Amino acid sequence: MLDVARLDEAARRGPEVVALIEEFRSIETARKELQGTLDHLRAQRNSANKRMAALDKKSDEFAGARDEMREVSKKVKTGEHELDELEVRSHDLHMHIPNAPHERVPDGDSEDQNQEVLRWGEKPSYDFAPKTHWEVGEALGILDFEAGAKLSGARFCVLRDHGSRLNRALISFMLDVHGEGGYREVWPPALVKRHALEGTGQLPKFEEDAFKTAGDSEYFLIPTGEVPVTSLHADEILNADQLPIKYTAYTPCFRAEAGSYGKDTRGLIRQHQFDKVELVQFVEPGQSYEALVSLRESAEEILRRLGLHYRVVNLCTGDLGFCASQTFDIEVWLPGQDTFREISSCSNFEDYQARRAKIRYRPESGAKAKMVHTVNGSGLAVGRTIVAILEQNQRADGSVAIPKALQPYMGGLEVIEAPSAE
Repeated sequence: MLDVARLDEAARRGPEVVALIEEFRSIETARKELQGTLDHLRAQRNSANKRMAALDKKSDEFAGARDEMREVSKKVKTGEHELDELEVRSHDLHMHIPNAPHERVPDGDSEDQNQEVLRWGEKPSYDFAPKTHWEVGEALGILDFEAGAKLSGARFCVLRDHGSRLNRALISFMLDVHGEGGYREVWPPALVKRHALEGTGQLPKFEEDAFKTAGDSEYFLIPTGEVPVTSLHADEILNADQLPIKYTAYTPCFRAEAGSYGKDTRGLIRQHQFDKVELVQFVEPGQSYEALVSLRESAEEILRRLGLHYRVVNLCTGDLGFCASQTFDIEVWLPGQDTFREISSCSNFEDYQARRAKIRYRPESGAKAKMVHTVNGSGLAVGRTIVAILEQNQRADGSVAIPKALQPYMGGLEVIEAPSAE
């Protein structure tokens, strides 16, 4: 939840956010005015009560004071009902106002205004026309979209044989590398309650993209490991000497992708279910932008060890995620599609999530508790890493080279070759 003192900064995101802020301020003005009116009416009611206590109950003066109190009580009851409605509306609007962009976030309307920060590695070249990952994977017999559709419908895939092992190998490889970087590994539930998604900013705004269970409990399948891992410290006051806290976690992720009809309908890019290794840090406010850079470098380290060509972009205001103050997207090169595609978003949320989830720390003994800053990123999206390996490491004969760093996790396998036609 955004600090109301920063509403003007959030307005950089565009006219829709400006309209939300104006409506929020209008509701807040009405709420404060009504609160003042109710305080005055309650004082009147108390005064009438005191007068009645000193009067003869059979006197006309007592009857007049009683009628006055009843009339005032009616106004108070009506006003309290109106105040409840205003408070609910104010809270709902506040929950829909995105975080304020950091000053280093460029202004812009879309991804076209994102700023490239760096490129790593050389763009691979081929003496043949490179294929898309779904063409490569289906020919190798490791990606079975038909079976996924048979079992669950569109945007699901069954990974077979070396495809399944590649997925498992990448998860273990990523977790091991991040463990070397000082991240503590956790394995959280994939079902969470509503408050966990509200605390991390997925609800109420993105509820249509969420899968939830039936019944009163209203459990949700997580859209990202960020939700349960960040929520580990919800409603807690941490000690300064506990910070920074660095977690890494593998989780399955589930997204309805309600707002993405027609986008990336082929392949593994936009699935309803996918695997991801997550990175989350809880840090003191003055260290969060340094933490953002270090977390981003942790995600980049995976791509570097795998030898995959990529770039990093600083997202503009029009492309910035709802909760983020600043985001760096890491985009991997996909030669079969002749484009860079996001494989990780690394964001500093400052105190936005901490306010919603009530995650605080005490700078020193006896000091007033303050909000922590949360920093998060994918390290990496596993399916999209498979995509990058299949497309960048494909060979003319249809086989795919396994990156050297990953070969020990694949039982020494160096190349995935097409199954024999026996």
